Amino acid sequence: MFDGYDSCSEDTSSSSSSDESEEEVAPLPSSLPIIKNNGQVYTYPDGKSGMATCEMCGMVGVRDAFYSKTKRFCSVSCSRSYSSNSKKASILARLQVTGKPPTKKAKVLQKQPLVAKLAAYAQYQATLQNQAKTKTAVPVEGFSWGNYINSNSFTAAPVTCFKHAPMGTCWGDISEGVRVEVPNTDCSLPTKVFWIAGIVKLAGYNALLRYEGFENDSSLDFWCNVCGSDIHPVGWCAASGKPLVPPRTIQHKYTNWKAFLVKRLTGAKTLPPDFSQKVSESMQYPVKPSMRVEVVDKTHLCRTRVAIVDSVIGGRLRLVYEESEDKTDDFWCHMYSPLIHHIGWSRSIGHRFKRSDITKKQDGHFDAPPHLFAKVKEVDTSGEWFKEGMKLEAIDPLNLSAICVATIRKVLADGYLMIGIDGSEAADGSDWFCYHATSPSIFPVGFCEINMIELTPPRGYAKLPFKWFDYLREMDSIAAPVKLFNKEVPNHGFHVGMKLEAVDLMEPRLVCVATVTRIIHRLLRIHFDGWEDEYDQWVDCESPDLYPVGWCQLTGYQLQPPAPQTSRDSQSSSSKQKKKAKSQQYKGHKKMTSLQLKEELLDGEEYSFLQGASDQESNGSASYYIKQEP
Repeated sequence: MFDGYDSCSEDTSSSSSSDESEEEVAPLPSSLPIIKNNGQVYTYPDGKSGMATCEMCGMVGVRDAFYSKTKRFCSVSCSRSYSSNSKKASILARLQVTGKPPTKKAKVLQKQPLVAKLAAYAQYQATLQNQAKTKTAVPVEGFSWGNYINSNSFTAAPVTCFKHAPMGTCWGDISEGVRVEVPNTDCSLPTKVFWIAGIVKLAGYNALLRYEGFENDSSLDFWCNVCGSDIHPVGWCAASGKPLVPPRTIQHKYTNWKAFLVKRLTGAKTLPPDFSQKVSESMQYPVKPSMRVEVVDKTHLCRTRVAIVDSVIGGRLRLVYEESEDKTDDFWCHMYSPLIHHIGWSRSIGHRFKRSDITKKQDGHFDAPPHLFAKVKEVDTSGEWFKEGMKLEAIDPLNLSAICVATIRKVLADGYLMIGIDGSEAADGSDWFCYHATSPSIFPVGFCEINMIELTPPRGYAKLPFKWFDYLREMDSIAAPVKLFNKEVPNHGFHVGMKLEAVDLMEPRLVCVATVTRIIHRLLRIHFDGWEDEYDQWVDCESPDLYPVGWCQLTGYQLQPPAPQTSRDSQSSSSKQKKKAKSQQYKGHKKMTSLQLKEELLDGEEYSFLQGASDQESNGSASYYIKQEP
């Protein structure tokens, strides 16, 4: 094993889209007022009057469709850009060359009807197309996960929490104390030499290493990616004929370094001999460029469209909608995302689908095989099942920080449901969205109440605080049965405070520095470091949009660092106090007991909610609810 040391003297130091049938989104009623701006047509569903001009980009639109209480900006992007010290830098960061992850975060803070939101989006797309040829991505420099973790004593989520990530299922027992062979940077030799180092701390894929022989001296400790090409198991140098040379700083400590290594490494753990091969194999992705898929239409969530895989980075796909001639109309998602499907999926379950204008496949494009896509759990719909009009609670896909009052609008085949957010639905249903019955993003009535999560009531609902029993009676509706929801809770391994890299699902090209701030059974509250809490997002523990620390470095994806102070939205202390007071007021109204909920909402079904699992609990095999024995 140590023959490499002897080599250097101590003195040297389906069918095409045209075959798929589904009618286009129904036209809006002619009674709704229509506003035209820059050639775009926008409608305001509730018919209220009032116009506003965005103070950032100058776009004119319906006042109530604008963001913030003051209605000064057409979008959150404009609000953030305006608050930045440099408007020009903010605009450059927001308008990126298509195909490269941008460096400016943009999110939706509050739920608005989709047709109203299209105003801001259309303005963005027009500007993007006009400037794509001249704008370049703003580089992200100066951020180091190692420095960030060391300076704040953070803990990162282990790689084993992310089964979809490279090495997620074969990480093994890599831990502190494992020895590896790495390049020796404390050396004046003209050739590349190596030395033994031990893992002092692990943070995702990244490890803090200390050269063997430094004992408690951390002066030359350094961070590196364990899956990188310069990390090898002990014995690799001997097998490869590479020299092992002790660092110059400690070269004087021992006269017989070979005996020192034998003593230190006896019984120590190292990486498996085939570790680098496993890393390489785990980074081979079956989805390839030029494959055709069906993916959600980002302008009309109620339907899917055909898209072409343009590029694959670490399993994340840049999809270009088939009708986009200049390839600027794109969408980012992971290959295991529930938003992406094989060609023909929409027709098979009765989901709405936008027929493409492309009459035949372009040369080189081919349909992705169905077996490449994530499989959903089979469900039995023959007995009691979801029905149209039933009420539930659901994560709002247009505002992932909110869990809202929702309604089942349509029951599709194979267990899929079309869901609408009460009080915020577009007149044509274009913002309905598809969740599977086993989705961890839908919950039974009362879930938020029991788990101390603020439930977002229907927009415009006046009887506050919101009470499900009163609302169901007013709407003459019923709650979806508790037993139909997914109650599985995997032993995910996450804990509050853990760091990770997470996709900003409101701008899915961005992967950002993030923190787990709450855990409710299998539901994680993801906070984007440097941004206000209202930008947080609820994400499932098995979401393919969560990654270990170091994933971006490993795959070559661009990581968005924590937002600098100058880029954050300015927020006065008075507004913070009002927000806190509102939150406290909401919590004060949570008086209903489990027994009352059971009697009022579940029509006598013998189910009660599992109480007490909140921020740091429910990390294991459990269920949301426990059936009461007679």
